[in-house]
Amino acid sequence: FFFFTVFDSTDAPNNARPKPAVGGGAKTDYHRRITSVVQRRKLAAESDTGAPLLSSAGMAAPGKTITLKDGTEVQDEVQFDPSVMDTGEAGLTDAEHAARLLKYGKNALESKTTPKWKIFVSKFRGPMPYMIWLAIIIEGLIQDWLNFVVLLILQVVNGCLAFNEATRAGDAIAALKASLKPEAQVKRNGKWSNVDATTLVPGDRVALNAGAAVPADCRLCAGPVIDIDQAAMTGESLPVTFKEGMVAKMGSMVVRGETDAIVAATGANTFFGKTAALIMAVKGELPHMEQVILSIIKVVVTWSMCTTTVILIYLLYNGTPPLEALAFAVCLIISSIPIAFPVVATTTMSVGCKTLADKKAIVAQLHCVEQLAGMNMLCSDKTGTLTLNKMVLQSFTAFADGMDKERLLTFAALAAKWKEPPKDALDTLVLNAVNKAPLDAYAQLDYTPFDPSTKKTVSVIRGPDGREFTVTKGAPNVILELSDGNKAQIGDKYNAEIENLASRGIRALSIAVQYKGEPMNLLGLLTFLDPPRPDTKETIRQCGLYGCGVKMITGDHYLIAKETSRQLAMGTDILKADSLPMVDVKQELPKTLGADYGEMIEGVSGFAEVFPEHKFLIIEALRQRGWVVGMTGDGVNDAPALKRADVGIAVEGATDTACAAADIVLTAPGLSVMIDAIVISREIFQRIKNYLVYRVAVTSQLLLFFFLSIFAFEPARYGFDDADVRAADDKAEELPRYFQLPVLSLVIIVILNDFAIISIAYDHVVASSIPELWNLKTVFTMAVWLGCVAVCGQMTFLAVLLESKGEDGFFGSFSYGQIMSAVWLTLSLLDFFSVFAARCSDGFFFSRKAGTPLLVAAAFAMAVSTILAAEWPFNSAEEGVNMEPLTGPQLGFIWAYCIAWFLIQDFTKFFVYRVLLHFDFDGIKTAQELRAKRAAALLADAAAHDGGNTDDEVKQLLTRTTQAMEGLSQEVASLKGEVARLHTTNSGSGSNLV
Repeated sequence: FFFFTVFDSTDAPNNARPKPAVGGGAKTDYHRRITSVVQRRKLAAESDTGAPLLSSAGMAAPGKTITLKDGTEVQDEVQFDPSVMDTGEAGLTDAEHAARLLKYGKNALESKTTPKWKIFVSKFRGPMPYMIWLAIIIEGLIQDWLNFVVLLILQVVNGCLAFNEATRAGDAIAALKASLKPEAQVKRNGKWSNVDATTLVPGDRVALNAGAAVPADCRLCAGPVIDIDQAAMTGESLPVTFKEGMVAKMGSMVVRGETDAIVAATGANTFFGKTAALIMAVKGELPHMEQVILSIIKVVVTWSMCTTTVILIYLLYNGTPPLEALAFAVCLIISSIPIAFPVVATTTMSVGCKTLADKKAIVAQLHCVEQLAGMNMLCSDKTGTLTLNKMVLQSFTAFADGMDKERLLTFAALAAKWKEPPKDALDTLVLNAVNKAPLDAYAQLDYTPFDPSTKKTVSVIRGPDGREFTVTKGAPNVILELSDGNKAQIGDKYNAEIENLASRGIRALSIAVQYKGEPMNLLGLLTFLDPPRPDTKETIRQCGLYGCGVKMITGDHYLIAKETSRQLAMGTDILKADSLPMVDVKQELPKTLGADYGEMIEGVSGFAEVFPEHKFLIIEALRQRGWVVGMTGDGVNDAPALKRADVGIAVEGATDTACAAADIVLTAPGLSVMIDAIVISREIFQRIKNYLVYRVAVTSQLLLFFFLSIFAFEPARYGFDDADVRAADDKAEELPRYFQLPVLSLVIIVILNDFAIISIAYDHVVASSIPELWNLKTVFTMAVWLGCVAVCGQMTFLAVLLESKGEDGFFGSFSYGQIMSAVWLTLSLLDFFSVFAARCSDGFFFSRKAGTPLLVAAAFAMAVSTILAAEWPFNSAEEGVNMEPLTGPQLGFIWAYCIAWFLIQDFTKFFVYRVLLHFDFDGIKTAQELRAKRAAALLADAAAHDGGNTDDEVKQLLTRTTQAMEGLSQEVASLKGEVARLHTTNSGSGSNLV
């Protein structure tokens, strides 16, 4: 078990990261670097429902205090120099612009790039490449050109694949730069002109027009209000109204209105730039899959080097020519080290990635597939991911007699320019929901568009009967105050409904009508919300079934997040961002985040009103607590967390920035494809683990066989002499002092093993119902056991053949050359049979059928080995002792013998695994139970929050439905009889039945 010691000495990764102590530990100086978030992004005081409406705008110069409508004072979040903000109507002069450009730099993001040639060279350096280079050099020295070429090709293929993946690393920053709009309208020297947006400086006067992007963080000047869509920056579903003094973020879009603004911050000092800084702050960690491979290589190489060194010393001591001994040692190292492991892992993941691509999930980083298999927590953005990112009318409430939804929608549409394209989101909702044809009978005499100060829209209409009336729609509290006709009668009920909607974060629109000479009467309410996607709730439930929890993390308002979470049965325990600290991302994140905040984060359903820094912190805290975390998102504000997460997932319609930072990009709406991704990734994990067990088993088999055969079997002790060995020219050769096989025979085994077994990428496996976890000690133990059993069979067969020298009978018929061929064939066949035992490490080989490609590849490799053993065309006079062909009966016996030992190998493997599980070896039983408990807890939590029915309620519902259907069937039968009677009665009268 010395390899356990080697393994423990490595920084071997494990998905179950060490869990820090939970509880209120001593606070470190890190807390001195935390700036608490105090009621940020609340600068728009109320929504149309009277509920708070999140806005990340409303900013002034630093140091100023903003007073909200409720009297709360908050510190502004945008930092800029107030001395540069006093630009006059004429804008900056050329001299002022040049001076500020020199001081503040360009309005662009800076990034450090590594030349691609350096990246390419780096892929041929490191422990694994160095081992292959050493083998290539030695093969060149001994002039074994076949092995030299094979190893060189393998090195080049591995390096090129690694380089192709590594060149994607700088895409996030490149996408951020590409997202900067190239031009801006700026006023300098009293003249407007279009300039390169990267030349903007603080103090520039720019024009913000509908349809244009905001070129920098800009403070609005006095003038008309504008609406800005900043969903990609903050996650808000509706455009936000901006007015004088408020600061618009770079990268957001102006959707209505136009005004002037003064540039407040540029480049890295903008909100957009700080997001880029967050992405750059994520230190490149070695991918988990590469850590696993490196740990395995360390153990196997150490074991192989130690064993081979002992063998080499023994050969040299016994007079073997140095080059011959070195050639044997090198080939033994090459045979035992899983050099093709990276290629097999890459091939296996690539096959799975192609399947995911067919299901609309593009894998940008191959290594994330292995992480996805172990993912047990998915942190999801709300807007556009869990929801449609599109406001939809939900329901209506009538407060006037005879008012239904269609009539209410008609009045709402009359309070808009229904013959023109809608100007805002609310008009779009109403006009898309109503039948416009009847509206043409009305004439619009006057129209007052929506004004944020009055919060209403007014339209004067003349109806088809010539009667004039005024339709008003707007904020519920405003419309109620204007409705003198029925305010007293409906006031209490109306206010209760508004409070209920506000508490759930549902926005509402009130409609009222006033006929000439009459008071205004409130007609009703229309409610609207960004609804969950149709498949989101089922997707979350399926995630729970696979042991993966889902938490909502959104920049949208607290009440909206809470209502969405309730509808999705995720729970309603949503916290605001003020419960989390704001970390300085330019410094290394502390290791105490998990201990200080992890328990709180684990216990809630999600977070609302968060900044990118908060998402970053949440991900890191969960990772420190041992969770394998996935993060979904679509906006610029999601990019840092996507890159920090173990698995970053950019959803359909995501910005280039989010896509470049993500590991997986979804091209179909919603999250339903994630269930396929989880299943496929766990299947890939199973295939890679099966190959690992198989390859380590082969390594142990080869090392132990040659170690024992050289030290324990001297042919001369069994009666063999020089006359028993022949060269290719049939001349006698000197009998070797120890049992050995030709170097070429080892090379053939390596080629057949490593390249034929790539077909394991297509093997049939069953995905685990709980997240996967690397238990490398268990993997090595099972693999070494499989190898030891195979070696027992090989040693037994070799001993019997050598002991039968000179005897009559079947075993005595083997010549020394045939013994070499028989042992080689036994070695080769048991290698290939081992793959079928390795692929079902926790069950018998027949418990799961093998994939057709694997069966074909194994059959081909074993057939080639058998044919070579029957012919062996590679003998030469220069090679010394040569192998001799086997006869048909000999081949048949060897096949039967290998099958018997394979059955012994497989059955003993099953019981060894049960023993390890019983004694909780390496914590495998504890880990399984923990993952199962987590999965069960997640499922139980989802069921507790599910608004669906219990089993009894479902039965009652089915009973009532059945009774209603039976009653309906009786009514239909009665109606048919009545129609038949009427038809008979009126058939002779010629009357028409309607």
